[in-house]
Amino acid sequence: QVQLVESGGGLVQAGGSLRLSCAASGLSFSTYAMGWFHQVPGKEREFVAAITWRGRSTYYADSVKGRFTISRDNAKSTVYLQMNSLKPEDTAVYYCGAQRRGSYRDGQEYDYWGQGTQVTVSS
Repeated sequence: QVQLVESGGGLVQAGGSLRLSCAASGLSFSTYAMGWFHQVPGKEREFVAAITWRGRSTYYADSVKGRFTISRDNAKSTVYLQMNSLKPEDTAVYYCGAQRRGSYRDGQEYDYWGQGTQVTVSS
């Protein structure tokens, strides 16, 4: 019933931009904090950004501060990740997650996940 559907990934050159979207259904979207995580082969899923219920507070991993912006549109049940100044080390599968409560940096505390979308940044 609950589904998070991600889109917007692709191949981009270093310094370029992408905007990821995650459309949610089957849950009371505005009651969940939303987060973006990424994962590369051989590594654990890693926190990227999170946003609170109404979008008034945002949190970022140090590696993306100043480059990425998380936002949400509760009327559309959608969370976004605007990625600017992309670097090759940003290459990963990006996942959105929904969290009713918990530690926003801990992927184990998220209740639902999207399928992931591949972001590849060429040098």
